[in-house]
Amino acid sequence: MEEECYTIDSDEPVNYQSAISDPESDKWLEAMNTEMQSMHDNQVWNLVNLPTNCKTVGNKWVFKKKIDVDGNVHTFKARLVAKRYSQTHGIDYDETFSPVAMIKSIRILFAIAAYYDYEIWQMDVKTAFLNGYLLEDVYMDQPEGFVDPKHPNKVCKLKRSIYGLKQASRTWNIRFDEKITSFGFIKNEDDSCVYKKASGSIVIILVLI
Repeated sequence: MEEECYTIDSDEPVNYQSAISDPESDKWLEAMNTEMQSMHDNQVWNLVNLPTNCKTVGNKWVFKKKIDVDGNVHTFKARLVAKRYSQTHGIDYDETFSPVAMIKSIRILFAIAAYYDYEIWQMDVKTAFLNGYLLEDVYMDQPEGFVDPKHPNKVCKLKRSIYGLKQASRTWNIRFDEKITSFGFIKNEDDSCVYKKASGSIVIILVLI
């Protein structure tokens, strides 16, 4: 499998305006359209009128290029990110804590896998945070460049979390835990990010990091 990483080149756009005026604007626009399609497919928000005495959370576009081991750009990535600093505790977010696997758990499981010659698989969840359901009423400005021309004055009422929200990682963890335990996985008592499922001689150990 080819390794990949993000560049830190200064030629990456710093905002929407610089992206659409960039020599490679067609690739950045395609990346933004892909991100917006993901938002639509996951039904992340509804357009509503902003309720009285409520405020919106801002957002911004973040642009990155992904390169392969030879230094060639193979993916243009655009991500819509909420401006978390505009959130107010107790109003549009409450709990933010989300557990991660302990280093010692990972080391122990690697040792077990090596001893028993278990297979190890690493997986990334695409747009992971979009799977978390929000408990709070959060209203967000429409994304720059993608304001609905029929409803330019409406705002996005978020149903799911997006990257940047203070509670995003917590809502993702809650949703993940609900789903994985519904498949028969049992949470480890000493590390809440380690799950196990056994069926006959087959044992699956899952670590959330």
